[in-house]
Amino acid sequence: MEFIDEKYIDSLINDDKLNDPALQKEIIDKSKDAKGLTLQESAALLNIKNKDLLEYLFRTAKEVKEKIYGNRLVLFAPLYITNQCVNNCLYCAFRRDNKELKRKTLTIEEIREETEFLVKQGHKRILLVAGEHPKKSSMQFIGEAVKEIYDVHINGGNIRRINVNTAPLSYESFKVLKSFGIGTYQCFQETYHYHTYHKMHPDGPKHDYAWRLFAMDRALLAGIDDVGIGALFGLTDYKFETLALLSHAFNLDQRFGIGPHTISVPRLEPAFNAPVAHKPPFAVSDHDFKKLVAIIRLAVPYTGIILSTRERAELRRELFELGISQISAGSRTSPGAYRESQESIEEFEMEQFQLGDHRSLDEVVKDCCQLGYLPSFCTACYRSSRTGDRFMELAKSGDIGKLCVPNAISTFKEYLIDYASDETKSVADKFVENEIEKLSGTTKTKTEKMINRVKDGERDVFF
Repeated sequence: MEFIDEKYIDSLINDDKLNDPALQKEIIDKSKDAKGLTLQESAALLNIKNKDLLEYLFRTAKEVKEKIYGNRLVLFAPLYITNQCVNNCLYCAFRRDNKELKRKTLTIEEIREETEFLVKQGHKRILLVAGEHPKKSSMQFIGEAVKEIYDVHINGGNIRRINVNTAPLSYESFKVLKSFGIGTYQCFQETYHYHTYHKMHPDGPKHDYAWRLFAMDRALLAGIDDVGIGALFGLTDYKFETLALLSHAFNLDQRFGIGPHTISVPRLEPAFNAPVAHKPPFAVSDHDFKKLVAIIRLAVPYTGIILSTRERAELRRELFELGISQISAGSRTSPGAYRESQESIEEFEMEQFQLGDHRSLDEVVKDCCQLGYLPSFCTACYRSSRTGDRFMELAKSGDIGKLCVPNAISTFKEYLIDYASDETKSVADKFVENEIEKLSGTTKTKTEKMINRVKDGERDVFF
């Protein structure tokens, strides 16, 4: 575990030389090349206190994000298939000792019904989520769930990419998971601080820090191309957590030539009967949260930064400006909650944590357009073998946008025709026209042809 060097991270946090505004500005200037930052440079930016420098940091994060990914925001929804869990995480409602939580594992038929709901909303990619349980979330069950989700087709609509968030697996089990045709494998370390980790995970399989930390190594060695890491901010000092998270990203990139496809930045939120969730030990303010998101964008410019519906809508809008590239929308965090389609006391007693943004997918889509962001439902890279090192090469060079922008426009037009409300269409149709006008040459011509094919009834049109 030498790549999470706590003494070195602490020394960076406490290094007064890194508080120099001139040095901090120089680092931000350097970051504009979108080549990333060192851990020391990232630490210096975490110490920014000057208001003008902070604004410069925020502007640069947006600049770098748009240099790599343009103004696109990828949309997805989580699909919880079980809240049964053998772990006892002190911040999670699913923890084993929460006897008041209503436990539920979906049947395959119920998974199909949940998927049908999401498809009818217009979703094209989901994150399958399962608690850790040897029987309730077995490889066989996850495989059956993935197959059922992919099999749902409704009037040209379907889920085209399934990312999976499960407990760490063995090398052999990762090979099995790969065979299911999943997209990104996602697993959060929660906290990289060794002592805090063991305190928050007192027993159960999750108590093993190293087994979780090296999950991504096993996944990549087993042939899973894309992996997603993350930390649950609020369990320890956010500066430590940010630098440790970046250390993990740098290590993966150095060892495999493939950094994390995504980095998630959830903050600790209230959860039913979770001892530490209602009063985070190291609560992260909105101000510091925005700062750490911007720094992650500059440090690892190629990665997709995911923002969940834990955060309220107003803050989500601000964070879009700082480097976020993927968001969940219309989310529910309990098994079976989509079919019920509205919140209830029973749902609260089954969910993993409380949400901050309760808007529907359609409302989020309209809001994105009004803010100048292109909602993307594209999943073309996954089906065109642009994953792993191939995706990284395109992302790190900034060339990924040449493919993704036209494909995003095409799939967004598909959403507008099939699912959008009249109010959203009135805003978004003009927005799409403006996005096409930004293109030039053969890219514009090809995009217009794709749009016409979509208008003529074709679906899943991409290049």
